[in-house]
Amino acid sequence: MSASPSAFDRAYEELRARWPEFTEERDVATPYGPTRVHVHGPADGIPLVLLPGGSATGLVWFANAPALGRRFRVHAVDLLGDAGRTERRGTPLKGADDLTAWLDAVLDGLKLTRTHLCGHSYGAWLAARYALHAPRRIDRLALLDPTQVFAGFRPGYLLRALPSVLRPNEARARSFLSWETAGRPLDETWQRLYALATTVPGRKLVVGGRPRTAGLRMPVLVLLAEHSRTHDAAKVADKARRALPQAEVTVLPGATHHSLPLSEPEKLNDHLIRFLG
Repeated sequence: MSASPSAFDRAYEELRARWPEFTEERDVATPYGPTRVHVHGPADGIPLVLLPGGSATGLVWFANAPALGRRFRVHAVDLLGDAGRTERRGTPLKGADDLTAWLDAVLDGLKLTRTHLCGHSYGAWLAARYALHAPRRIDRLALLDPTQVFAGFRPGYLLRALPSVLRPNEARARSFLSWETAGRPLDETWQRLYALATTVPGRKLVVGGRPRTAGLRMPVLVLLAEHSRTHDAAKVADKARRALPQAEVTVLPGATHHSLPLSEPEKLNDHLIRFLG
């Protein structure tokens, strides 16, 4: 049984209230429909675009925005095809090329000719694809526990995720989060939003093949969660170093896939600010 839109809306607004004061909500026109972007930081700050994981919404960066927003102009995006305030209208969303075309339009609408780009999970896959598509627009690229970039999913992870995909409800989504994070405490407001997001009708996350990461020429940071159940972090780190000898690759002790970027945001912020700054 799907959650009512009002339940998701209430959770969304509750997490939105956790963002810093003076955060601006922008709806950017694109051929695929209006895209919601949460903007925080000085108007003359260095641009930084943040892409979340699936079902997380752009609001997931609420614990990172205060620190990042002191130095950067943060643009946290609700993904096309996912739950949130980004709507699908106009040009149909059919494949991965549509996602890069959509992101082109988002950056154009934000008047960002160049920017830093950071993505988590599915958002990291999209970030890597986009950096290959438009390398002249990306100064530095940060990939947080990226999925389908350097390696595929563990079969056990996919099997565990299957019930919440085929028969989504809040309880299954919460159970899946608890399993992946080994019961690590998660922010309750975000956890409720994530669980409700999985049940929103009409979600369509476009997937595609692994990007040819060897073609990335800009500075790249890869941060992997030590206890991620999506993949073996040590093996992915080795593959990332071989694919991108110029990249900075670090395994974050104690972290899990779905607890990023929420758990220990200060440590994650330090890594990002040092790399991007």
